[in-house]
Amino acid sequence: MTSPDPRQWFDRMQPQTLQIATWLLYLNGFFDIIAVLDTTGYLGYLRVRYGFGIVLGLLLIASSAGGGWLMANGRKAGYYLAVAAAFGPFILRYFAFHDAPVSFYDKLTGGNSLSAIFEVALIALLLHPQSKNHQKIWFK
Repeated sequence: MTSPDPRQWFDRMQPQTLQIATWLLYLNGFFDIIAVLDTTGYLGYLRVRYGFGIVLGLLLIASSAGGGWLMANGRKAGYYLAVAAAFGPFILRYFAFHDAPVSFYDKLTGGNSLSAIFEVALIALLLHPQSKNHQKIWFK
């Protein structure tokens, strides 16, 4: 559903699945800023190891925050950007640890099960039938 104010950060008229996904996207963007600056996580590792690593980190931050904001303003592009941002950590971690002698599980989760639970929850919220139906009907 489109809102009268195109600058809102949250839409209370959306289903709960999209409301929670919007907040998780904002939180992921915030914590990704910290992760890019820190060298102990996968985003910091990518920043230090590769010249384009900072660009990957900034793209993940922008897609998380931008996807949440665009979804709150009823835009289909925001939904697709949010889905890309939800899968982004798994892809970037696998890329960062593809040569490391760790298990496949650790390559996908980075060894942090709690963060992985929230990342999987975000994907489930965005791909839930209620979210998909709402964005098909109401998003521009």
